[in-house]
Amino acid sequence: MKGPLGNIMKQAQAMQENFKQAQEELAQIEVTGTSGGGLVEVVMTCRHDVRRIKIDDSLVSDDKEVLEDLIAAAVNDAVRRVEQASQEKMSGLTSGLNIPGLNIPGGL
Repeated sequence: MKGPLGNIMKQAQAMQENFKQAQEELAQIEVTGTSGGGLVEVVMTCRHDVRRIKIDDSLVSDDKEVLEDLIAAAVNDAVRRVEQASQEKMSGLTSGLNIPGLNIPGGL
């Protein structure tokens, strides 16, 4: 294809390849969510796979409900960190894309 449509197709194909590569890279990035001042840590990939949970020994004898709340809070913290890391990684992919009629504000 030649002309503007050919350029758009090339840009779209390059963007698709960049997205695929970025997704593969995100699958390898790990973030750590914490709660209770670091008493509970959750390590999660940017694909939301939990890799490890670390619980301070002092919590093992505590109230089970407190421990459950701290685990949930650490997972939620990890999810927020995943979202931030993903947004940072993906935001640069569409910054140079210039497709007429398609307005992408600052990336994803």
